[in-house]
Amino acid sequence: MPPSGEQFEIELGEQKAVVTEVGGGLRTYAVGDRKVLDGYDLDEMATAGRGQVLMPWPNRLQDGTYEFGGRDHQVALNEPQRANAIHGLVRWVAWVPREREAHRVVVRNVVHPQSGYPFALDLEIEYELTPGGLRVRTTATNVGSTACPFGSGAHPYLTVGTDTVDDVVLRVPARTVLHADDRGIPVDSASVDDTELDFRAARTIGPAKLDHGFTDLERDQDGLSRVELGDGAGRRAVTLWVDESYPYLMVFTGDLPEVGRRGLAVEPMSCPPNAFRSGDALVVLEPGATWNGAWGIEPR
Repeated sequence: MPPSGEQFEIELGEQKAVVTEVGGGLRTYAVGDRKVLDGYDLDEMATAGRGQVLMPWPNRLQDGTYEFGGRDHQVALNEPQRANAIHGLVRWVAWVPREREAHRVVVRNVVHPQSGYPFALDLEIEYELTPGGLRVRTTATNVGSTACPFGSGAHPYLTVGTDTVDDVVLRVPARTVLHADDRGIPVDSASVDDTELDFRAARTIGPAKLDHGFTDLERDQDGLSRVELGDGAGRRAVTLWVDESYPYLMVFTGDLPEVGRRGLAVEPMSCPPNAFRSGDALVVLEPGATWNGAWGIEPR
């Protein structure tokens, strides 16, 4: 069995994507022989968060502790070098296919009450290939008897065929950047005006090291916010869009040995890092309530 479990392949024309049983994430996405994601091979694990699903919280949770409903909670520290819990609880658990067609798959996971997160969630993700690209729709329903905290995120690494992201021309339509401490925990926010983190006008990434959260996203008339990448030569481009359920984006230049700056992580987030502690944009799901969000990738 591959490290990522059963492979759920979907296809539409030249587009092909693979969703995995382990973590319910995206292992690959390509158009013909062109890779759109810097994914991972069948015999590999999803290191560096590649293609993974980040629920019930995205990014980091300081000390793995938070207070909710008048009780203190402690989850496992899976980023021990920084004493953080990172990227939620579902990255390494099995997801099952609920619906399958040639061009789409819906995978499901139930988060049962557990140490540090004594709540119950029914999670579904639909991956659908359309003529315009890949669309990902997430649904989270509180199936427990008490309210629960929730956040959603995803971790695709995009590529436009350059050897590294240094040559990528990037546009991020965000007015505000989150500044974090050396543990990756936000400590303040500021306007991107007149800073090296202002990518509202497309420009080359160069040697910059990005590992920043962005918000106050500019949106088009359809309500979507679009991050655009190009190869600088006008031959390849890709857009990642998010709907209004995702007011935050994490942009990371892949400065890790497993990625080596080959791909740019553009991570949709419903809340910022550490939201379980700060409460910023935190979703509180009452029993029976449902949260929905959508994002997608458009190769050009």
